[in-house]
Amino acid sequence: MNYAIDQNAGISAYMQLYNQLVRDITTGIYPFGKKLPSKRTIAAEVGVSVITVEHTLAMLCDEGYVEPRERSGYFVIYRESDFLTEQKAMSSVSVVRQPVHVDSEFPYTVMARTIRRVLMDYGDRILVRSPNHGCSELRNEISAYLARSRGILVEPSRVIIGSGAEYLYGLIAQLIGREHIFAIENPCYDKIPKVYESMGITCERLSLTADGIARSALEKTHATVLHVTPFNSFPSGISVSISKKKEYLRWAASRNAILVEDNYDSELTVLKKAEDTLFSMAAGVRVLYINTFSKTIAPSMRIGYLLLPKDMTERFNERLGFYSCTVPLFEQYVLAELLHSGDFERHINRVRRKKRRMEQT
Repeated sequence: MNYAIDQNAGISAYMQLYNQLVRDITTGIYPFGKKLPSKRTIAAEVGVSVITVEHTLAMLCDEGYVEPRERSGYFVIYRESDFLTEQKAMSSVSVVRQPVHVDSEFPYTVMARTIRRVLMDYGDRILVRSPNHGCSELRNEISAYLARSRGILVEPSRVIIGSGAEYLYGLIAQLIGREHIFAIENPCYDKIPKVYESMGITCERLSLTADGIARSALEKTHATVLHVTPFNSFPSGISVSISKKKEYLRWAASRNAILVEDNYDSELTVLKKAEDTLFSMAAGVRVLYINTFSKTIAPSMRIGYLLLPKDMTERFNERLGFYSCTVPLFEQYVLAELLHSGDFERHINRVRRKKRRMEQT
């Protein structure tokens, strides 16, 4: 096989391999009925992993170029005569596709398969308006996922779906009110203060140490709301210890303050057990929890969720329950299926194992 992978092409290895195999199938180098070389043979000759080859073959199957036969391998099922003449005419039109770098390790084939399943199984349900807090299917799956993977026990009625963290910051600001002073980490994700301050909220910036916000800074602040990113705070990369998390909770309890836990990409820890959350540790302290799927799945997956404390749920419904959900129902169903099938957790576990191996080398 005269295939080559260009590391500087800006296109993933499995897509480059896919394009080269499609070329050889459609030009007759691998004619109808021909068996492709084995996965290990392709991987060895091209210089890629077997997993990369498996992704490529899965795409070829999905697109109808090849089919797997049990204990026999992959066979070409593409025939040019199967395509309509209109499609042939369209092939003469030159379409230039610019290479796109996708900052995601989530398997494209899994996403494509899930999208097709939703289209087939949900039918015209994808065309209706989403409930204001998000569809019950996704809220139920997020609740179940958090219970089994993070030790977070929260009823689906306390899960609010929104299009990313910035939107959820805005909901929090309106829920708590501008009369409160918000303490935030310094430095922090720049959109946190931008959203709060745009809504008339005063923010106090508390400097970070190597283990989160210093105790002295917490004692001096006049804030009654503390917004923290305990895991991998951006841009500092600081993750706080369990002792610091307990300190945050003690501080909130002593002032009857509210904690906002922004746990962006916390699933991607290298620890075998996921990080303990302030939300799951809270006892008598109000903690609002935010997370999104833009890092764990893909930047285009603009879906986040907000977990409400029990004693703030009714207040949220009264003040903000009129807001329409900002995430299309179809995308909510796709994410619900990824959680229900276990594909999301399998992906998270793959990424965590990979990160652990990289740390060991």
